[in-house]
Amino acid sequence: MPDLPRPALVVALPGTGSDADFARRAFGPACAAVDLPFLAVEPDPRAVVDSCHAALDTAARSGPVLAAGISLGAAIAVEWAVAHPDSVFGVIAALPAWTGADTTGCPAALSAAGTAAQLRADGLDSVLARMRASSPRWLADALTQSWTAQWPHLPEALEEAAAYPWPTAKTLAALSVSTAIISAIDDPVHPLPIAEQWTDHIPKADLIRITLDDLGTDPAILGTQGLNHLLPRHATHR
Repeated sequence: MPDLPRPALVVALPGTGSDADFARRAFGPACAAVDLPFLAVEPDPRAVVDSCHAALDTAARSGPVLAAGISLGAAIAVEWAVAHPDSVFGVIAALPAWTGADTTGCPAALSAAGTAAQLRADGLDSVLARMRASSPRWLADALTQSWTAQWPHLPEALEEAAAYPWPTAKTLAALSVSTAIISAIDDPVHPLPIAEQWTDHIPKADLIRITLDDLGTDPAILGTQGLNHLLPRHATHR
């Protein structure tokens, strides 16, 4: 049998305020298990979207990229893939938060804007303490690490994320490669109905449902589930 097509590189993009470490833990183990070259992107908090685009552009020089993103990273991955159809192998879009450029009601955008305002008013230590008191331990630990590293530019990064226009239905429909959509069904910031919308709009999309406990217990579930669904589907659409 001929070898199935494989991406030249898997590029993982973290979500708002997150970092390469979490993206690595989410997607790296699954890539290592099937010997796929892998890069987790560390966004520049002063230019989050541009730094992610630059990493994807550089990666594409080595061949077709599998773009894997979480939350904001998922939106960036989708829009880059639509703009670079000859450079993309497939997409894993975990925890999509919104559909459309008008983010007035987007919980993720509202959360990012509110946190940025708190940081500017109260400073990092106070906001970290409130976040830790109201978040699951796994999430609090991950955000404490990334927020501390991105300070003092963290408010800028959150404000950029809050203002970012999410992919429209037209953009999603233009995504021609195989795509795995992963939703945590009990996540109010990344609602399941949004993941269902993305799955309906993207022609070659599969929806995978997990829970926040699943994600907290083992972030690598994103890569394992995404690759398990995407690689066979990609092969059938060649």
